[in-house]
Amino acid sequence: MNSLKIIFDSDTWQEIFGSIRKNKTRTIITVIGVLWGIFIYITLSGAAKGLDNGFERDFENIAMNSMFVWAQNTSIPYAGFKTGRFPRLKIEDASLLKKRVPEIQYIAPRNAKGVFGGSPAQVVRKARYGSYNVYGDYPVFIKIATKEIYDGGRFLNQEDIDYARKVCVIGERTQKELFEDDENPIGGFIRIDGVYFKVIGVHKYNQGGGFESDSDIFIPFETYRKLYNTGNGVDWFTIAAYDEANPVEVENKIKQTLKRIHKVHPDDKRAFGSFNLGEAFGRIMGFSNGMTFLSLIVGIATILSGVIGIGNILLISVKERTKELGIRRALGATPSEVRMQIILESVFLTTMSGLLGIILGAGILAIINLLTMNSEGFPYTNPTVPIPFVVGALAIMVTLGSLIGLIPAQKAVSIKPIDALREE
Repeated sequence: MNSLKIIFDSDTWQEIFGSIRKNKTRTIITVIGVLWGIFIYITLSGAAKGLDNGFERDFENIAMNSMFVWAQNTSIPYAGFKTGRFPRLKIEDASLLKKRVPEIQYIAPRNAKGVFGGSPAQVVRKARYGSYNVYGDYPVFIKIATKEIYDGGRFLNQEDIDYARKVCVIGERTQKELFEDDENPIGGFIRIDGVYFKVIGVHKYNQGGGFESDSDIFIPFETYRKLYNTGNGVDWFTIAAYDEANPVEVENKIKQTLKRIHKVHPDDKRAFGSFNLGEAFGRIMGFSNGMTFLSLIVGIATILSGVIGIGNILLISVKERTKELGIRRALGATPSEVRMQIILESVFLTTMSGLLGIILGAGILAIINLLTMNSEGFPYTNPTVPIPFVVGALAIMVTLGSLIGLIPAQKAVSIKPIDALREE
């Protein structure tokens, strides 16, 4: 109760501000030290979070534990085969992989025309035409990479595969380029490389929709086989592992399994190529966590040095106010009242420095957000620091301010009134 009285006493604050005015230069320099520490923490932590948010935005509609595997040329002769052989992936490989690598949750064989440097398909509708990438897919693909379909349409289903239906899902841009503005494309027909296909859906363009664009066309895998005479060949597999699985280990198991299936040397690292999104995401998360940890260490170290500076200023202040403190003690001020005033001054300086650092850091993050808001091709957005982290940092500063204030406070309390009154 007595402590609350001291805190809300106007005389206490007059003395605190009077002490600060006597040491303006030293106080400002020390306050900047504390301010700079929390500013570094807020800015670096927010920047790391912006990287996390950007990566999640760009790949929000594709499984984070996913990967892509394709065949390349062999680099080691094996089982009677020469170097440079191209081990063609096949549809039946999918079931074998699913059986032999239990960590696989989904696997989608895919073929594509117009991808990896190939010529795109020629698509015609009435007097309009254009060149577009065409994918042969299974329905399971949207469990790995979500496709948002406009109302009234749908994605491919199993019956489309079983009956090799000539149906397709087109993109937003494809619709705009081949159909009239007020025309509903669902149920309409387009001609893909001379064959008519019925439009059953229009997929929305999502910045985080994976690697396809807003003009790509999806047709049933079996229909693609017949249209382009690809037999049982597969261009690549899109695979999603279970969340608890290690993506790097799953990738290695998949490649080793494919090597056994296609009689490739176990040490041949060139025969099968891959891109592991789970591994890439793990690296990004590791880098982000590293930045957050670094910002915490640097911020705390800088804050601590600044708080120590505040303690030094208060020690100087106590020395300069020896006579004043002696008079107060002689007039009846208790040791706890003197101690509380010094600690309160330390907490005040620390808290004000922290708040200024937080405001400045938030301002810098807001500017960065404005500059990167419309960035395309760069995984970065909304750099922020969670409120609990900010409150926690401020609480640490107040705690440190209280602890460091105990040193000059104890020095002030140890002054004997009679000795202080003799001080000139």
